[in-house]
Amino acid sequence: MLGDEALTPDSSRFWPADQYEPGGPQPSFDKQYVRDHVEAIGWDKSPPAPALPSDVVAGTRQRYVEAFELLTGVSFNSYLADPAVLQT
Repeated sequence: MLGDEALTPDSSRFWPADQYEPGGPQPSFDKQYVRDHVEAIGWDKSPPAPALPSDVVAGTRQRYVEAFELLTGVSFNSYLADPAVLQT
């Protein structure tokens, strides 16, 4: 039995193969984008968490949408219009 998040960008680091460079940080489709932001502003990880600016929220969403589309071959807008599109 597979558990939650077995194939999501959070649990498995999906990287674009054409952009992979050994030994350095890789462009990813996970929440590292948010982690990078909160580290850059100096958050000490104590509650409460800082509010995320709209550009960080939009950038995070864009990464998840891109991962969805790459993994499924379905546009996210098509999925939102008809989730059954993944069952065909």
